[in-house]
Amino acid sequence: MRTTAVSIQDFKSPLSHYLKLVKAGHIVEITERGKPLARMIPCVLPLEKRIEAARHAGLLSWNGQKPKPRAPVAKLRTRKTIAEIVIENRS
Repeated sequence: MRTTAVSIQDFKSPLSHYLKLVKAGHIVEITERGKPLARMIPCVLPLEKRIEAARHAGLLSWNGQKPKPRAPVAKLRTRKTIAEIVIENRS
């Protein structure tokens, strides 16, 4: 996936050009005084590519392993499961 950097001033007038780039699968990074301000990514990308783009943008990190199960936050005082209690309360 290709990334294109553009300043705010250069982004304003040919907006349709940059939207075409995004539709083609490119990432458009908008900068202000040389610093990244925003990033446009295609919405139609598959989940794996969107996750990779988020990792590349520094929005998430993952070591590639499955998360380890955690201890329950609260314990129930009954033998019913939380799902059973929710179903009872919906009636």
